Amino acid sequence: MMQSPFVTILFAVAGLVAGLAGRRLLATLRRGTTIHSGWLIAGVGPPWAALGWQASTGAVPAWWLPVPLTLTWFAVLLTATDLRHRRLPDALTLPAYPALGAAVAVAASAGGGWSLATGALVGAVVFGVVHATVHLSSPGALGAGDVKLSGSLGGVLGAVGWPAMMLASALAAVLTLALRVTGPRRWREGVPHGPGLLAATSLVALFPGTALGTR
Repeated sequence: MMQSPFVTILFAVAGLVAGLAGRRLLATLRRGTTIHSGWLIAGVGPPWAALGWQASTGAVPAWWLPVPLTLTWFAVLLTATDLRHRRLPDALTLPAYPALGAAVAVAASAGGGWSLATGALVGAVVFGVVHATVHLSSPGALGAGDVKLSGSLGGVLGAVGWPAMMLASALAAVLTLALRVTGPRRWREGVPHGPGLLAATSLVALFPGTALGTR
């Protein structure tokens, strides 16, 4: 690829535009919200810039880029909504499935191999079933929105590799606990788990390291 500083700046600018587009989308959803553009720009821009730098230096393969680029955009919008309103709108969680599925398919055809898609499919089913089971056994511990979200995130983690799924699960639990301790008092009885799931999965996808392909 091109020199890393130029690519990093290019991806950062693209992230800025994507963040602004996300703000506009959130404002038009039936159960949307209005988020300050600065938060969305700050949420999307740095991860995209990091991806540009990693791809240009060979730290991650270029074919992998569609997956974390798509994921982080959805993750920022969903996190902002969940933190503000304690909900994960279907208008974002459901389209994330075909969007991330298409991103995985592009990555697989561009060089990742079709085992990438197989791992994503299995990961989506496993992660979704586990979270659905937790929700059914203890609805207060995990919301329905988190269950709808878990399948698409499991697809990303399954594409990275099985160790990634275990790592993200543990990290999400830690992040949710941190929200319980540091968040508003109204969260003491029920902390949104979506932000933890989204952040953990995004980190794994942004920095897959040698885990990518260990399916």
